[in-house]
Amino acid sequence: MSLNASIFRQYDVRGIVGRDLTPDVATAIGRGFAALLTERGIEGAVVVGRDNRPSGDALRDALVHGLTAAGRDVVDIGVVPTPLVYWALHHEPVVGGIQITGSHNPPEYNGFKICVGTGSLHGAGIQRLHALAAAGGADAPAPGTVRHVEVVERYLDDIVRRTGPLARPMRVVYDCGNGASALVAPQLFARLGVESTGLFTDSDGTFPNHHPDPTVPENLTDCIAAVQRTGAEIGIAFDGDGDRIGVVDAAGRIIWGDHILILYARDVLARTGTGQPIIFDVKCSQALSDAITAAQGVPVMWKTGHSLIKDKMKETHAPLAGEMSGHMFFEEGFYGHDDALYAAARLLRILADADAPIDALLADVPHFVSTPEIRVDTDDAIKFGIVADAVAHFRAKYDVIDVDGVRVLFGDGWGLIRASNTQPVLVLRFEARSEARLAEIRGEFEAWLRARGVDPTPSVHG
Repeated sequence: MSLNASIFRQYDVRGIVGRDLTPDVATAIGRGFAALLTERGIEGAVVVGRDNRPSGDALRDALVHGLTAAGRDVVDIGVVPTPLVYWALHHEPVVGGIQITGSHNPPEYNGFKICVGTGSLHGAGIQRLHALAAAGGADAPAPGTVRHVEVVERYLDDIVRRTGPLARPMRVVYDCGNGASALVAPQLFARLGVESTGLFTDSDGTFPNHHPDPTVPENLTDCIAAVQRTGAEIGIAFDGDGDRIGVVDAAGRIIWGDHILILYARDVLARTGTGQPIIFDVKCSQALSDAITAAQGVPVMWKTGHSLIKDKMKETHAPLAGEMSGHMFFEEGFYGHDDALYAAARLLRILADADAPIDALLADVPHFVSTPEIRVDTDDAIKFGIVADAVAHFRAKYDVIDVDGVRVLFGDGWGLIRASNTQPVLVLRFEARSEARLAEIRGEFEAWLRARGVDPTPSVHG
């Protein structure tokens, strides 16, 4: 059948429901994934979950139809955050998994995060899936079966066993943003024994209160207000499918993902030994690299993307990795995937054991002036070409890191342009030692983009 090739992205399948993603497309992807497993000589069942977007039920039914028509048994774990599918790969008799999720994208989006074994399918694997899905395929002589399994309680048992009991009482605000974490987070915080205030804990995939993307400061406004109102020592926010964490301190200041990773890195290196690599993406602050070095770890800058980060962790045997966007990956003490619920519990354990608030634990980190992630609307067809031109332009004048986009090093700061692999946007970020220098660096990038015909005004969609 005809499939929109652009929805088969670097590390997932994602598009607009009704236009790019229909039940027929989902059925084709189910057949294609079954064929991919067979092509690789992998026999066995597939776990399927979905987030709480309204389109998820129809896509689930169609996906499961495709899988079972092709002879694959399905273990259906229902409506759950994405990390529970990853968790189920280690605890159910399956050989792969698919989570139906639009992640942090607007409600009209949905998609598929796909795993073979316990690893994420990406890159050439996603393109092979596209080819097999487009080719269709014949029905198996006998259809597969569907088994419905509840995993939430076992998942919570696992997290609490690994992170609790906490060493002291804590007062916490958490914001589910009406996303899939609403189905799990209230039970988690109750079982950890913290005094908690939950925000937007009704599961509603239309996201009626605010968009569940904690990388956008405006989406943390309610969490900040609740922290200040309740006197909580920390606020924790989750994205739509529960694989990214956002944090604010007792004063309502946002603690970005690169600074959260400092705390995890110091903890891992102190407990399990120095000299280990800690992986982070190109959007992260220089302060993170410096802190890892100071803690006698080895900083490794790598490409943004959950599947790419996980591959790098396996290659380097890293115990920990993280992204500016709030994806946190724990090989030490967990399963190597990104899980914001586990990340929240582990962060609370670190704070409880230290008997100190998060701002105190980060007080020694040098202060650089920086922007959050800035997303600039562009077109999927041209975004990678723009980045390639940026690499050539800035390399002629400055030192650059081009592992993912272009990170231009100015000595007293840096600027970044990279193409998103999940949205038709360019992602920018800037950091410097002063506000004035930050403005200069950002101005140079924005002037280049304008000359290239790109409006650098941040996306109103976040």
